[in-house]
Amino acid sequence: MELGKEYFGPLWKYIGNEEITDVDYNGREVWLTNIYNERYRVNQSYVEENVTPAFVEQFSQRIANVVSQQFNKQHPELEAETSELRVTILHESVARSGRSISIRKTPPIIRLTAKKALEEHFCGQEILALLINCVLTKMNLIFCGMPGIGKTECVKFFSRYVPGNERVITIEDTMEIRYSVTNPGKDCIEMRVSDVFDYADAIKTSLRLNPKWIMLSEARSKEVKYLLESWSTGVRGITTLHTDDVRNIPDRILNMLESRVDADRLENDIYQATDVGVLIRKKKDEQNHVYRYIDQVCFFLRETGKNRIVMAVQEGELVLNSFPAQILKRFVRAGIEDPFLCPVLEEELSV
Repeated sequence: MELGKEYFGPLWKYIGNEEITDVDYNGREVWLTNIYNERYRVNQSYVEENVTPAFVEQFSQRIANVVSQQFNKQHPELEAETSELRVTILHESVARSGRSISIRKTPPIIRLTAKKALEEHFCGQEILALLINCVLTKMNLIFCGMPGIGKTECVKFFSRYVPGNERVITIEDTMEIRYSVTNPGKDCIEMRVSDVFDYADAIKTSLRLNPKWIMLSEARSKEVKYLLESWSTGVRGITTLHTDDVRNIPDRILNMLESRVDADRLENDIYQATDVGVLIRKKKDEQNHVYRYIDQVCFFLRETGKNRIVMAVQEGELVLNSFPAQILKRFVRAGIEDPFLCPVLEEELSV
């Protein structure tokens, strides 16, 4: 499904702006988010003059017609998706501030590059090399942070380093990773979940498709159990979840499980199957510019019957003096003698 600019009327000027990632209307005001993670309000006089109740109603009905859905008190949520946009409209019967519109851009591009990561202080070169080497070593990674912080963008960037002959299966409810577009020529199957084919179904089905990697756009609920089980079979993976500290990842996963029995049984599996946790935060620099950065990196270990977490990065700085023997052995087996050096990265930066 594609939506022309005529659908968006006075909002098109923001949709067409490549630096804007989100356009949100809360019933009174229009708020924008840009690629620098800055959020600001549109001039109110422009909104009052152009984003009128008549336009909002017309826009809602056009979207409803395109997706052949009802939109009223009985059906108060409306969603539509194009190749580059996700549109969500909430009816005024449940949005008390007025009918609300959220438009998120999901273009099939990777905004983050190695050079940008260094130039924009996303992380230092040693940290970047370490994480790329984790992918090359086929470790399982979980990117965490608050909503909108750029977790999926990290999945898109670091998944570039998966060898092209290793089959990747992506599982999403909204297509954002776009692995087959951003990694042309690589072996990939993209799955989309629905009411009749949920995340658990998709994960179980993917195991019959000879995957080397399973990339889950977000771990939210009971499906995390099947993800852990798939990882424990030797399938590698990358996913995201919401938490504000990598050390909370095990508890966050346990809280998603359906029963306490599952939680007690799977706690050890989390430390065995999960390898790396990465936390992304944002802060302002001296010029008041907002930027994202890697705040924490940790390794999860289960050794001699005990679970532990080893911090590698805290507050954006390397704190790891020496690698645990178990982790270092995996790097060496992959032909990586120094995890902080990455020839692939150095070659990319030299171009």
